[in-house]
Amino acid sequence: MIEYWQLKQRHSLPLEAKINMSKARIREWYDGNDGLVYVSFSGGKDSTVLRHLVKSIYPDVPDVFMDTGLEFPEIREFVKLTEGVIWLKPEMSFKRVIETLGYPVISKETARKIKDLQNPTERNQMTLDIRMGLTNSKHGYCPKKWLFLKDAPFKVSDRCCDILKKNPAKRYERESKRVPMLGNMADEGRYRLWFYQTNGCNAFGKKRPLSTPIAFWQSKDVWEYIKRFNVPYSKIYDMGYKRTGCVFCMFGVHLNAPNHFQRLAATHPKLWDYCINSLGCGKVMDYIGVDYHPTLQSLQLNLWEE
Repeated sequence: MIEYWQLKQRHSLPLEAKINMSKARIREWYDGNDGLVYVSFSGGKDSTVLRHLVKSIYPDVPDVFMDTGLEFPEIREFVKLTEGVIWLKPEMSFKRVIETLGYPVISKETARKIKDLQNPTERNQMTLDIRMGLTNSKHGYCPKKWLFLKDAPFKVSDRCCDILKKNPAKRYERESKRVPMLGNMADEGRYRLWFYQTNGCNAFGKKRPLSTPIAFWQSKDVWEYIKRFNVPYSKIYDMGYKRTGCVFCMFGVHLNAPNHFQRLAATHPKLWDYCINSLGCGKVMDYIGVDYHPTLQSLQLNLWEE
């Protein structure tokens, strides 16, 4: 178990020490799996740096890109220009996911709880009681401010990432017998923090073994590495975006102003129109009270943290 103070201590290390530690974790993962490993390459800055680190030791390790169809065009262009990347497609499109399962909204945890409440059965009554806060359980209940979503005129779900990213990755792992390395960092969310504190960088003993060799890095380290080693990266970051996940994802859209969609309206108006109108994300944000129209700030393309 890695204590939080240990993570903070590693955050403060100079970049050279972090590079050496990450390379040690990569070698450990490579050797522990007889070289049957791969880099999960999203085209974002973090996996770009991880790829560069891995290639500096093991040039023949494959890079795998999950082609969900939800990426910024600048990300897709960058991945296409990156030599030797394996492209994987999901079995279901995002449009089909939201039609059959529901929209990703608020957060993965909250969406999972709303999904349960929207799909009551005789067998999940205890779960429903927990989600509604009707038991003494201190965990698993849906925040009261979002309970109204159970009656929404649209489905809510946390399954999009599973269908579009994890399932193709697992299929590749079964067929290739390889295990993944991801560019996740521990300070990017509660689950990633918990995972790092519980498993460290290399989770050998998990049902799905995986490695996160730069988990103790921070965003500033990634940019320092890119500048120091002149690593090519997607030009989407030069447009003011700090994060480059799925274009149409609504997780966390209520937390920032201007939000992801307001900026999208300024930088990619056709994508914005497709998302808001064709995919129906506009009606979802109307329902939760989030403005998705461009603001003066977003139109000026000011830099802001997503």
